[in-house]
Amino acid sequence: MRSTTALVSLVLSVTCFPSPASVADEASTIEEKYLTMQPIGHVRKPEDRTLIVLDEKYQPGLLGLKDFSHIYVFWWFDRNDTPEKRQVLQVHPRGNPENPLTGVFATRSPMRPNLIALTLCKVASVTDNVVEVEEIDAFDGTPVLDIKPFLPGHDSASDARVPDWFEKASERRRLRREEE
Repeated sequence: MRSTTALVSLVLSVTCFPSPASVADEASTIEEKYLTMQPIGHVRKPEDRTLIVLDEKYQPGLLGLKDFSHIYVFWWFDRNDTPEKRQVLQVHPRGNPENPLTGVFATRSPMRPNLIALTLCKVASVTDNVVEVEEIDAFDGTPVLDIKPFLPGHDSASDARVPDWFEKASERRRLRREEE
């Protein structure tokens, strides 16, 4: 299965600071570099399926992935990419004005300076250059930047905490699900 979507190239500005060892060197300067990132594939949603379709050249990178139950999919909020939305630094989480105004780095908001998204997905199958997952909160055609396996024990924090607004929102979602 081959992507028919136009190639998306992402250019990110990266500021590189001198290493601590070279700080004493008077010639050390801060320089601006640009990083070009190419998607490795795209999300596809034919009928009732959710697929991560990689460009065929990346198929060898899937070796061993079928042995994992879950993966992290890094993708680009391409339908949210406007200069205005990249300037937004504070939002009401989940678009709910009942939640307090919060910095985007303390939320999962699609409005942010770099539109990188992350979703934990359950793997249904891996065939050739296609990873079928149970679901993903991305649209059909969304560029996929990377895939990494979920590693229980490494990808968890025993002492994690969250703000009150998140606890309240989680409780509201739980109650809505019970009513359904």
